Amino acid sequence: MQIREATAADWPAIWPFFHRIVAAGETFTFPTGLGEEEGRDWWLLAEPDRTVVAVDGAGTVLGTAKMNRNHMGNAAHIASASYMVDPTHTGQGVGRSLCEYSLEWARGAGYRAMQFNAVVATNSNAVRLYESLGFEVVGTLPEGFHHPVHGYVGLHVMYRLL
Repeated sequence: MQIREATAADWPAIWPFFHRIVAAGETFTFPTGLGEEEGRDWWLLAEPDRTVVAVDGAGTVLGTAKMNRNHMGNAAHIASASYMVDPTHTGQGVGRSLCEYSLEWARGAGYRAMQFNAVVATNSNAVRLYESLGFEVVGTLPEGFHHPVHGYVGLHVMYRLL
C-alpha cells in the first residue's frame, strides 16, 4: 500500500465510498444528503492542509484522509484529521496506515498535538484504533450524535500529544 497526495483526478474513486459512508449517517457529522461537489470541496483540502489517498499496487483507492489545523490563533498548534476507508477494504490496515501517516504529517508540520472533535461513541473500531495509537477520550458530549440505528449517542473528543 502506498499513501500519496490526493488530486482532483482521485475524486471519482473516492466519491462512491465517501457518499456511501456519509449517507449512512453512522460515523460522520456531515449532512447525509451531502452532494458530490460540496463533498469534494469539504474533503479535498488545499495547502497548507493536506488530503491523501491510500492505494494498492494497481492504483485502486483503498481509503483517504484529510489533515488540517484544528484551531486558529493561539491554539493553531493543534492538528486534526478525518479518515474514510472504502468498506470493501476494511480490516486490511488501511485506516491504521492513514492515521499513522497523519500523525507523521502533523509532527513534520510543527503541530504539538492532534485532536479529533467528533468521534461517534458507537464507532468502536475507530475508537479502538485511535486508542491503540495513543489517543485518549478527553470528553464526551452526551447524546451529541443522532445515530440512525442506536438513537442519540455520545460524541467523543479524542486527543494525543505528538
